[in-house]
Amino acid sequence: MSSLETEPVSNPSAEQSRFSSRHLLALVALLWTVALTPVTGLVAGNSQAQVAVHFQTTQIAWFTLGGALLGTFLTPFTMKAATMYGKKRVMVLATIVGLLGDAVAALATDYSTLIAGRVLGGAYGATAFIAYALARDIFPRHLAGTASGVLATSIGLVGLGGPFLSAWLIDHHGFRGALWFIVVSTAVCLLLQLLCVPESPVRETARRMDWIGGLLLGGGLSAIVYGIGEGSAWGWTSGKTLTWIGLGALAALLFLPYESRAANPLLPLSLIKRRRVWTLFLAGSVGAGATFAVGTVTMILTLMPHIPTVSDGLGWSATKSATVQSPISVLVIATAVAAGWLARRVDTRILLAVGGALTTAGYVVGSQLHTEIWHFILLGLISGPGMGLLVSVLPIMVIESVAPEEQALANGSQLLIQSVIQVLVSQLVFTVMAQDGVVMRGTQFYLDGGFANGFLLVAGFCALGTVLVALIPKARRIDTVEAGQAA
Repeated sequence: MSSLETEPVSNPSAEQSRFSSRHLLALVALLWTVALTPVTGLVAGNSQAQVAVHFQTTQIAWFTLGGALLGTFLTPFTMKAATMYGKKRVMVLATIVGLLGDAVAALATDYSTLIAGRVLGGAYGATAFIAYALARDIFPRHLAGTASGVLATSIGLVGLGGPFLSAWLIDHHGFRGALWFIVVSTAVCLLLQLLCVPESPVRETARRMDWIGGLLLGGGLSAIVYGIGEGSAWGWTSGKTLTWIGLGALAALLFLPYESRAANPLLPLSLIKRRRVWTLFLAGSVGAGATFAVGTVTMILTLMPHIPTVSDGLGWSATKSATVQSPISVLVIATAVAAGWLARRVDTRILLAVGGALTTAGYVVGSQLHTEIWHFILLGLISGPGMGLLVSVLPIMVIESVAPEEQALANGSQLLIQSVIQVLVSQLVFTVMAQDGVVMRGTQFYLDGGFANGFLLVAGFCALGTVLVALIPKARRIDTVEAGQAA
């Protein structure tokens, strides 16, 4: 593995316990970076019903999943480039490319151009793990843990305020207004990155990109994502679907023996081979990927129109949908805040399993009860704490499992696995729901049985992730890890 060089960082305020104004500005910029992908994903998700009807398409899945294609392909290269050329530099470049894609989508007049813009916008999907790594590099040691904790709460903050923001945009300005909001959000994020975030002093001494390894891993996983994404249209047993998925899997498998012999490996295989790491990546990514995919069901269910014998959507406004589902976000935030305290006292594997069990139970209940306001409140009371545990405990367990200099690679690798699983579950949900649906005037509508089966499918994957937690060996508690890093 290549060694890392760390330039000395002056720290005149090491004895202070509070963030300086410079640190606060950097924290805000990194928080915006981490929140950008979930914010844009939430706004796009709430817009998909309008987009499907406006463009009369049955391929609405790519509107929310398109960015995963480019994001999956670029992440291996982004992980390596960040350590070679500077984390801020790579983060800014990825955000610029994403901003260009957002603008293309907002200006699009046909569905193909819209999807092309959404795919290009996925370039900044890999910036979140860079932000976490930057927090360790640019903040004083005694503030780095707090900064990482603040970044981890972004998903809850987005979940609380994002639905109301997207609801206001969609209800008053339509999906075009939502797309232009995404453009503005990305532009502000880029400006904050340029003005407020210092460059990381950490560099890899060997500056050679493993292009072949990146193409095998990124290209292989992207081919799998594309094959899964088209599976419902081509047929899951069709030659085209099996060819894309098969070739992608073959490329990803060839990455392993090639990388073991590479002079400058893209990803140290010694990291992935550790039982604690690969089992955590597997169990955590299955659970988290499935949980994020449930929005495919809830957003379509609440926002699609109600048309007897054609569509059993509830026909709610985006504002009503956000209001009814807000308890879930409140519980996610509350649980995420409590998770840091719990992780110091309870085995994090137990917390991850409890989170998976709660989301499983919540989505099973949702499969049977999903037509009244109180049904969604009940769903939130059960699944909200589960989601909060999953999204907050997983980063803590990564910290427990890897050294500080490995965090960017570990976060990026886990993100890759989770993205593929999320796309898989989301596309399977669309396929399952379409089996009990109707196509009218070029638009796919869904009946009640499809929504019920969609919830059950997500619940099944959450249950699988919960069972896989049993494979994870025990690690040191987070307080012990932090004490060791501070020594």
